[in-house]
Amino acid sequence: MNSPHPPLFPALVAAPDLPALRFGARALTYAELAAAAGSLAASIGSARRVALWATPTLETAVGVVAALLAGVPVVPLNPKIGERELGHIVADSAPTAVLAAPGDELPAPLLALERTDVTLTGATASPAAPPAEPGPESPALIVYTSGTTGPPKGAVLPRRALASTLDALEDAWQWTSDDVLVHGLPLFHVHGLILGILGPLRRGGSVRHLGRFSIEGVKHELADGATMLFGVPTMYHRIAEALPADPGLAKALSGARILVSGSAALPVHDHERIAAATGRRVIERYGMTETLMNTSVRADGEPRAGTVGVPLGGVELRLVDEAGTPTADSREVGEIEVRGPNLFTEYLNRPDATAAAFTADGWFRTGDMAVLDDDGYVRIVGRKATDLIKSGGYKIGAGEIENALLEHPGVREAAVTGEPDDDLGERIVAWIVPADPEQPPTDAELAGHVAAQLAPHKRPRVVHHLAELPRNDMGKIMKRSLHA
Repeated sequence: MNSPHPPLFPALVAAPDLPALRFGARALTYAELAAAAGSLAASIGSARRVALWATPTLETAVGVVAALLAGVPVVPLNPKIGERELGHIVADSAPTAVLAAPGDELPAPLLALERTDVTLTGATASPAAPPAEPGPESPALIVYTSGTTGPPKGAVLPRRALASTLDALEDAWQWTSDDVLVHGLPLFHVHGLILGILGPLRRGGSVRHLGRFSIEGVKHELADGATMLFGVPTMYHRIAEALPADPGLAKALSGARILVSGSAALPVHDHERIAAATGRRVIERYGMTETLMNTSVRADGEPRAGTVGVPLGGVELRLVDEAGTPTADSREVGEIEVRGPNLFTEYLNRPDATAAAFTADGWFRTGDMAVLDDDGYVRIVGRKATDLIKSGGYKIGAGEIENALLEHPGVREAAVTGEPDDDLGERIVAWIVPADPEQPPTDAELAGHVAAQLAPHKRPRVVHHLAELPRNDMGKIMKRSLHA
């Protein structure tokens, strides 16, 4: 039966004998992927909702494609998740089955579910006719947020959001079927799974997943014909650190068509080191679980360090003040609100949270604070909850202070937070990992450095030295853990 709706993955319908997925030594062509995913789709088509044990493997990629072909909403699960959080997600999303690779040992909260192994045997058989794909508003994935302010919430992402984001990135990044993407990101979230696996498949190109990120893996794949690299700031920081001693890495990166960083801000210092060594500029994009992608530096635009580019096609973006009124001056810090086809439909089982997330006229409140350059480039200064510091009557973004600190030669890593102060309202606190723990920069030295770079009221009043900063799976600094 032919679908009345355009397929999410046209190349699967055509099923050519071209490379689609490669994980290490294991690979599938589009014809093999169509057969494996089509067979699995037929077996899970009656499920109301399925969970996916999202290890960084070929089976995870086949599992999510099969669920999308079958029109069954899929809940990707972090295989490193704790049992308490996993129990909450399973109870909240109520999947009727769990997809996993044969041999995967599943934790207790999943054992009561019907298990379906994702097998690749028979993947050379002729694919069955694809089932009719559901409409654009049908749920595709339910992705759980990080839960920084309570139990994780399930963001229901419709098929429309996937298609619109990936097609907007096709335009922004000039992404084609000739592109070969390499990445080593986890596959339970938007960046690794939707952009990194479904993105190439929608274009009819291919993806090579490293299993886990490594400098050698990136160097090998980019030297062997890969054209795109997706990473998070931690990965690009390691690349920047390795470049001076590795001319082969510099050569491989210089041959890439596009280097993309996301999930958190890439420090300007790392931008500059990579550009100086390779002649290539890393571009940044900005998105969230609930919105998929909102903005990006364009492949044909100016790669401006410290910005996340301009709104993608179809996405409306505005800054608002604390009263929710659009800011009169774009250079004033305001909260980002967005509207467009890239948005989620609801938080599962949470009508209260869904209603609170949107304005009356349909704008989503991101909680991210930003300023706009005169030509519309977005500069994010941090999260409203953790990165907006109100000190001495000023609204200060933590991000710009972090970038200034990272320009000091004695600082390897930096995070900035605010804490209560009787006089200032909040005082600025810097948490740094010194480049040389035996001879760290003094507090006065760092305060003077920031004051000279930015302004005196933005200098840190307190400095803490750490061996490392607490980070989550995506490399984001967990600021709430710093004060704890």
